[in-house]
Amino acid sequence: MPQPFLKWAGGKRALLAEILKRLPSGEIPLYIEPFLGGGAVFFALARAGRVQRAILNDRNPELIHAYRMVKEQPKALIQAIYKWKHSEKVYYDVRRLKFDKDNRSHDIPRAARLLWLNKTCYNGLYRTNKNGDFNVPFGRYQNPRLVDEENLYRCSEALQNVNLHESDFDEVMSLAGPGSVVYCDPPYSPMSKTASFTRYDGARFGVEEQARLTASFKALAARGAFGLLSNSCTEETRHLYADLPKDEVFVRRNINSRGDRRGRVAEFLVKTCERG
Repeated sequence: MPQPFLKWAGGKRALLAEILKRLPSGEIPLYIEPFLGGGAVFFALARAGRVQRAILNDRNPELIHAYRMVKEQPKALIQAIYKWKHSEKVYYDVRRLKFDKDNRSHDIPRAARLLWLNKTCYNGLYRTNKNGDFNVPFGRYQNPRLVDEENLYRCSEALQNVNLHESDFDEVMSLAGPGSVVYCDPPYSPMSKTASFTRYDGARFGVEEQARLTASFKALAARGAFGLLSNSCTEETRHLYADLPKDEVFVRRNINSRGDRRGRVAEFLVKTCERG
């Protein structure tokens, strides 16, 4: 059964049980994720055979390209990943590689690079500098598993009835109609001015974007769609979702520059309505 093939900052494996029990039961005619990341929720629903059709979106074009290659060419992707041996020197050589997005011959090595770096970089963190260049240091793992071949084929199969987008979240959320289920896992509202991961992909997701997301999320109910959203538990999110049902849950977070700020933290799970 398919499992996420990438480690991803803010991944939802630790919160998965809490998320799944708040989603509507039964088969989902159209499932939409505007902020895909590692795709833990989608793959959990796919394992259960609950998704008829899905729209998966992320504004990170490298991420969506990797998903597209997993969907379309898993065998070639696996072969390309094994071409790079694991060492610190090779790591920085691969990190410096550049690929032309318009050159189809670069499709496979471009996706392989992201998967290979994800398994060999520090903590599986995706981060870019202001120029959009991946800048996470070497992970110093002794013998990392570069790719789980069987799982990648299972993920490819799960993605066959999926449309992949790299659009603004509002564009894909507007596609939700009666019976659709939308799960939103946006860049979180920061707990403090210095504790924000909202620029992990080099693009802003600040107060204006959070407010715009709130409006898109609240509009789902009027179209007969069900929405569930996760976010940090802050004064900003309390205000934004004050009129919607929400639960406070606790989850362990391991990514922070300060060790004393890691551990169990409060998060909100917000619903568009009480059903589900």
